[in-house]
Amino acid sequence: QLQASGGGLVQAGGSLRLSCAASVASGRTFRSYVMAWFRQVSGKEREFIASTGRYGASPVYADSVKGRFSISRDNAKNTVYLQMNSLKPEDTAVYYCAADAQIITSSLATMAAYDYWGQETQVTVSS
Repeated sequence: QLQASGGGLVQAGGSLRLSCAASVASGRTFRSYVMAWFRQVSGKEREFIASTGRYGASPVYADSVKGRFSISRDNAKNTVYLQMNSLKPEDTAVYYCAADAQIITSSLATMAAYDYWGQETQVTVSS
């Protein structure tokens, strides 16, 4: 189970930090999951934003957020974060966190590859 939080309204150029706390299945550890963030604008497909890999693997970012967003994880707290800086109005969307323990590298940006999803958190960036 994933619990996302941290969305809100911010002016362009501002920052927000999203959090996603995970309840880990018995027999697994949080560090064994790939954690990711996606976002979706009404009427459009869900878009991959960033992922952080298992056991310290390097993060992966969509081109649209590189240099502005940063994904991190705290394995002791079973939580993944998305630090969003220099926000733009086009970052306005509903944001979701996702997790999967079996996903392969080539599928990190594929929504259907993730088994677990958190509830939405709205991010609105005003111009």
